[in-house]
Amino acid sequence: LVETNNAGKSLDWSFSITQPEANFLMSLETMACTRCGDGFEPHEKIVNSHGEVWHQACFVCCQCFRPFPDGIFYEFEGRKYCEHDFHVLFAPCCGKCGEFIIGRVIKAMNNNWHPNCFRCEICQMTLADQGFIKNAGRALCHECNAKEKAAAIGKYICYKCHGIVDDLPLKFRGEPYHPYHFNCTTCGVELTSEAREVKGDLYCLRCHDKMGIPICGACRRPIEERVVTALGKNWHVEHFVCAKCEKPFLGHRHYEKKGLAYCETHYHQLFGNLCYICNNVIAGDVFTALNKAWCVHHFACSVCDQKMSQKTKFFEVDLKPVCKRCYEKFPSELKKRLKKAYDTSSKTIAWQPCS
Repeated sequence: LVETNNAGKSLDWSFSITQPEANFLMSLETMACTRCGDGFEPHEKIVNSHGEVWHQACFVCCQCFRPFPDGIFYEFEGRKYCEHDFHVLFAPCCGKCGEFIIGRVIKAMNNNWHPNCFRCEICQMTLADQGFIKNAGRALCHECNAKEKAAAIGKYICYKCHGIVDDLPLKFRGEPYHPYHFNCTTCGVELTSEAREVKGDLYCLRCHDKMGIPICGACRRPIEERVVTALGKNWHVEHFVCAKCEKPFLGHRHYEKKGLAYCETHYHQLFGNLCYICNNVIAGDVFTALNKAWCVHHFACSVCDQKMSQKTKFFEVDLKPVCKRCYEKFPSELKKRLKKAYDTSSKTIAWQPCS
């Protein structure tokens, strides 16, 4: 990475001053314009630039032969240029924005850059004062290069020292670390990857167990907020899921079988019918209606709780069975809406003998 500077230079204007006439005339006789070689008239305005003197009309851009705007010029190989011509002829263009670079130039990756344009291609941090590493044709900062290298070999990068974590990392505030960077908040022992984070502090397993904080049965991390207790364990709400579809229950009913939890759909698919009322597997004959199953002695009107048999006619209201007597007591307006929304024809209970 190489830096150059092509900033412009300003003019020094000098004028003849009152001296004894003999000395002044002798001085003018020895002075000549750098460009045209002619001498100067008494009291003529003279341009002095780095020890060289010029007629004011002769001090112009060597390319366009015009005076320098605001007295600013650029010098290259002994020749002076106005800002516009110097840019066109010599000034480098930035590899990112394409603009001319005035002042500090960063030369890297076979190109020229403004200091603020030369950035890491991943995190966009400026690299002019930080240094960079070339990675697959990209300019990367040291941290991003380490992450790319670790990702290629399936390793974590320590968030503190940016080194590769060869063993299991310690996860703290969502970032991976070498465990030896931390000590237990209580006893001060150097931590391992099994350390526990509680309210922003880290603890070894022994000190954490003394605090009595429940551990999630899925992720083995402490549970600091809502706890789900099931299957003899504690769980984060989002980690208590169906063993089949792995969707969290989020407070909905679950069914347990051989130490595992299942949602209603997959429990039925795997283990048979569950009674809609008692939530137990139906061992004997099964009533099926409204896409649900009931024990024989649990199928009843949802309004009056009168038991119904396989010959009883009923109506479906909000996906629940209602006997004819209770249905007739409903307001006429409600019955009209129900008739419009549902098929109010009598439904016969399907009788399924026990296999």
